[in-house]
Amino acid sequence: MRDIDELRALRDFDTGAPPLDEATRRRARARLITAIDGPAVRVRHRRPALRIALTAGLAAAVTAGVLVAVRDDDGTRTHRTAKPPATSAPAMRNVSAQTVLKGAAAYAREHERTVSPRDDQFIYTKEIIKETDQKTGATKSYVDEDWRSVDRSQRSWVMEIGHGWWSPPLKKNETVWPPQDWGTLRKLPTDPKKLILSLADKYVIGGGNKSLDDLTDEDWWAIHFDLAGLLKLVPVMPEGLRPAAYEALGMVPGVRLVPDQKDAKGRTGVAVTYDDPTLPKGATDFAASFIFDPVTYRFLGFRDTRTSGDGAAMKTYTQLSYLDGWAVVDRVKQRP
Repeated sequence: MRDIDELRALRDFDTGAPPLDEATRRRARARLITAIDGPAVRVRHRRPALRIALTAGLAAAVTAGVLVAVRDDDGTRTHRTAKPPATSAPAMRNVSAQTVLKGAAAYAREHERTVSPRDDQFIYTKEIIKETDQKTGATKSYVDEDWRSVDRSQRSWVMEIGHGWWSPPLKKNETVWPPQDWGTLRKLPTDPKKLILSLADKYVIGGGNKSLDDLTDEDWWAIHFDLAGLLKLVPVMPEGLRPAAYEALGMVPGVRLVPDQKDAKGRTGVAVTYDDPTLPKGATDFAASFIFDPVTYRFLGFRDTRTSGDGAAMKTYTQLSYLDGWAVVDRVKQRP
């Protein structure tokens, strides 16, 4: 078994380069875990923070050869809606993260609209980010628009808090998580337990995990990373996969509920966050979290933190974000 203290020691190793921020350290740890546990190289590409918040409440339309999916933010819909789990806001002392995630899964099953993008198409997303300096209280808003190649065979355009760049296509035998190509997504189980075990198998040489009881704290950390990335970064999924991912997330030890959290639009919801079991005893890491409506459990947005600078000049920001819209388009930079 790997020694988590040795992994943490690597964070402070002085290579002469500027210190890493926390998000970068997490990416490095995930890649190191993969390199230690698996014979194949598995490259995890993600933003400094996995901040794209997704919703299952989307309506799809096909227009002029381009599949367009339009989000209905204000709740007004022309299709049937799920019955809310409660007629009024539940007493948060009696509600668990598992209850909220099961409710989110039920909501997704009622509202998900399945589409099948081609490998040669692009996933367009428009994300709204509200970022607040934790020290000064100064707030800025950003609009990030991404065009990601479905099968990663073409270069993609990605943005991070207002700055954009071209992301090159994947190299031969290079893979990423989360996948967006339909063929790979369809292979993921839609049973939550089987989904967890399929993710766990990637961290064991030869696979073979048969029971959730066999998973270590480090395994669960990596599984949470994969599930969160899948839910945040993949707006197009086969039928049943998103609900399964929500329910699987609820099975991860350390997932907990934080009541009375504001989303980017000022709505009060309940947040589902994660306590990393590999952190030192007594340490907390309330940073990345999903925010849900407390009555219907509809997904509202995402909360995360970002750091910049070093030492006394380091700044920490609270980020609230939501997906304003998404679409499947034929060309990069093509808007729906």
